[in-house]
Amino acid sequence: MASGQIQTVLGPIAPSTLGRTLTHEHIKMDYKNCLQPSWRKSDAERMTNSEFNLANLGWIHQNPYSHRYNMALGDEPFEDIVGELNLFKQEGGQSVVEVTTIGISRDVEYLAKAASATGLNIIAGTGYYLDHTLSAAVKASSVEELSKTMVKELTEGVGDTSIKCGVIGEIGCSWPLEPAEKRSLLAAAAAQSQTGAPLIIHPGRNETSPMEIVRILQEAGADINKTVISHLDRTVFDRAKLLELAATGVYLEYDLFGIEVSYYQSNHSVDMMSDAQRIQNIKFLASEGYADKVVIAHDIHTRHRLVKYGGHGYAHIQVNAVPKMLMRGISQEVIDKIQISNPRTWLTFK
Repeated sequence: MASGQIQTVLGPIAPSTLGRTLTHEHIKMDYKNCLQPSWRKSDAERMTNSEFNLANLGWIHQNPYSHRYNMALGDEPFEDIVGELNLFKQEGGQSVVEVTTIGISRDVEYLAKAASATGLNIIAGTGYYLDHTLSAAVKASSVEELSKTMVKELTEGVGDTSIKCGVIGEIGCSWPLEPAEKRSLLAAAAAQSQTGAPLIIHPGRNETSPMEIVRILQEAGADINKTVISHLDRTVFDRAKLLELAATGVYLEYDLFGIEVSYYQSNHSVDMMSDAQRIQNIKFLASEGYADKVVIAHDIHTRHRLVKYGGHGYAHIQVNAVPKMLMRGISQEVIDKIQISNPRTWLTFK
């Protein structure tokens, strides 16, 4: 990969052609290995394998990870996914960072086909997801072996294809961090040092996880200034901790736009942010001088968030969040930084 370019699944592009970008999405993945019990255990047997219809849509919104069909985004017909992506393109979107990694059924050939069908720039991720999604062989791999695979996927192609990844991650981290996940982080740092690639992290569901990860990456020689910490809207709520994280130089990602359910199924101890709260935190970060370190997305990874199933879809930020940001005093200049300039700087190989 030549420095100064952005690597998409259809080949390298000039950074100037990236355009408005969603920095954390899934287009095809299988999340069924992360199925969870519903918060009302009496619902589980009746609802887990139920049909997807209007009568249970409200329940699915509250319990998205307890409905097996909802977790199977990878089973959606190709033409329907193309239609969903085109909604984003019709609203001025140009690029999508697709962060599905090993453990949740990444399919780079599918992504290349989707890029060809839509004309969007799609950037694929290399690396490993959460410990419990990984095979025994991956868990037994050394840092060097994991890093070697990442470097190959960035510079030569995935498997026997010539399709190259353009980002490392999302690298899955639990709380507490599992040994295989720490090796994955160290491997990601090594691969980034060797290739100059951008890096994106899925932190553990604890407010101290992002800083722990940053320290591990710093000690391993990673480029923190080219690293995104994802899911801050379910992880860091204390603004002092948010500023401490921002001061390290990482990109700060609010990537659950469109989720408007306060009950967070994966961590009962926190209240999920609303879009209004996401926007207020972004405004706060901009006021503190970090407008050039914020990126945003939806992290669509379940079917109920697709327009086809009554969800908000990939165009939600364009249609609903950006007007709200403008209403709340975030300038178009800052919005353009968040959607265009910051992703461009992050994704360009050093």
